[in-house]
Amino acid sequence: MNEFQREMAALIIEAVNLEDVKVDDIDPQAPLFGDGLGLDSIDALELALAIAQNYGVQIKSDDQNNQQIFSSLAALSEFVEAQRQA
Repeated sequence: MNEFQREMAALIIEAVNLEDVKVDDIDPQAPLFGDGLGLDSIDALELALAIAQNYGVQIKSDDQNNQQIFSSLAALSEFVEAQRQA
């Protein structure tokens, strides 16, 4: 896990109140939803809001790429980094 992935993992934990999860517990390749962290659509909204507030990156709820963007910590981190540099 790289430094930005660790930062994003901490943001996820804080944004969706994962009290019993530590940064190192999150596998960057594991799904964020369903069998992975078990996040749901409300968590996605909370996470998108936290990303917008912390990084200025907007993730629209109707974006056709959301399933890919939120597929894993690695994918989400890569998307946010790319958008910040754009």
